[in-house]
Amino acid sequence: MFWKLRLPLFLTFFVGLVPIVTFFLSERAPFIGPAIPFVRDKVEQYMVIIAGFALLLGVVNVIQGNVKKIERRKPGWPFAVSLLAGLLVMGTFGVLSAWRVGPFQGLLSAPDGSTTPFYWMTQSLFNPLQAAMFSLLAFYIASAAFRAFRVRNIDATILIVAAFVVMLGRTPVGEFVFSWIPGGKQWLPSVTEWIMAVPNTAAQRGIIIGAALGAAALSLRVILGIERSYLGISKK
Repeated sequence: MFWKLRLPLFLTFFVGLVPIVTFFLSERAPFIGPAIPFVRDKVEQYMVIIAGFALLLGVVNVIQGNVKKIERRKPGWPFAVSLLAGLLVMGTFGVLSAWRVGPFQGLLSAPDGSTTPFYWMTQSLFNPLQAAMFSLLAFYIASAAFRAFRVRNIDATILIVAAFVVMLGRTPVGEFVFSWIPGGKQWLPSVTEWIMAVPNTAAQRGIIIGAALGAAALSLRVILGIERSYLGISKK
């Protein structure tokens, strides 16, 4: 029970408490002042090391999950094959491209040293696929906007009017439509900038403050041992 529960809770409490304490205490504080930067730097270094092992663990988890999916011929298993193939090829060339000496040096770089297979695959394969994926997301965004902009109440009406003004103010079509109004070319962009700078910024700040308070509350629950779901066991 100590190794499965008490020790992880103690480590979580200690590591979570160090940034808080070192943030509020000065390095010139008596007795513990000189130890503050040492403890803070060591904890940050250990976090980087742990994050590296966590990344490796995540890769292993992805491989195991997709291999099981392929073996059992679950729906979408060909996509799992392409995922593992891309992970293997890109990972191999990514590691070997950093090999500055040895038998792979001439194989993995051009004669003038201008490019590598990893760089070529990133520019010629990964970036076009990424652009295609984000272009497909535009249709989902349009569908979500259509559902959100249905005029059902006063809030939806304000939302659709503001969105309509912003879209017109950010495109040449809006300037063309309002060009017949005296000062229309200057009026519409000004209204658009006001909407983005005042109501939109206020809403964004409210969302950010709420998310920050939620993150702080969750962090305190984890530090104090109230939230234990990350241990894979229920609270006792």
